[in-house]
Amino acid sequence: MLTELSLLLVAFVLSALIGIERQVRQKAAGFRTHVLVGTGSAAFTLVSAFGFTAVLGEDVVLDPSRIAAQIVTGIGFLGAGVIFTRRDVVRGLTTAATIWVSAAVGMAAGSGMVALAVALTALHLFTLVALAPLVRRIPTADRNRVLRVAYPDGHGILRQVLETATAMGFTASVIGTSREPAGEGAMVVMDIRFRGRPPLRDLVPAIGEVDGVRSVRIRASDGDDGRDDDDQD
Repeated sequence: MLTELSLLLVAFVLSALIGIERQVRQKAAGFRTHVLVGTGSAAFTLVSAFGFTAVLGEDVVLDPSRIAAQIVTGIGFLGAGVIFTRRDVVRGLTTAATIWVSAAVGMAAGSGMVALAVALTALHLFTLVALAPLVRRIPTADRNRVLRVAYPDGHGILRQVLETATAMGFTASVIGTSREPAGEGAMVVMDIRFRGRPPLRDLVPAIGEVDGVRSVRIRASDGDDGRDDDDQD
C-alpha cells in the first residue's frame, strides 16, 4: 500500500507542475484539470497493475495493458473538448497536448517508472517555458510585411478590422495612414503591422470580408525592397 501511495503522490506533484504552467498562462484547462488527469491516470494504472492480484490463479490471467490503452483513448476525448476553431484558426491544441502528456506522466508514475515520469515532465516544461519563446523569435516571411487596407472614412470600419484580427490571434500596430479623395467622401489607406501565430495570408480574406473594406493586400514594410505581393482586392 505504501508503494502505491508514494507513486500516486509522485503523479500528483508532477502533473501539478504541468498544470501550474497552464494556469499561469490562463488556458482553458489549468491546474485542477491537469492534476485530476495525472492522478486519475496513475490511479487507473495502479489498479490495473495491483488491484486484481487477489483473483489471479491458474484459470485467471489479466492483461494490465488493457486499462492503459483505455486511458489513452479516454484522454483523447477529453483533450478534444479544449480545441475549438474560429475563422479557420485552431486554438487549444497545446493545452490538449499538455492534458495528454499529463496522462502519460500519471501512467508512468503509476507503473513505477518514476524516472521516466520526471524526465517527461522536465522535457515538457522545458519545451513550453524555454524553447517556445526562442522558436517565436525565428524570423519568418511575415516579419517584414504589413497589410495595406483601404476603406471609406467615417464608418467605423477600422474597429471591425481590428476585432477580426484579434479574434484570429493577431495584435496590430498602425504604421502609416493616408487619405485619398473618393466621390463624396474620403478613402483611408492604412498600413497595419499584424503579429500572431497564424500566417499573415490567412488574415487577408478575413479582412476582405469585412463590410466596407474596399481592398486589402500584403506589402513589404518600409526598409524592405518595397515590392508588393500576394495582393487580394
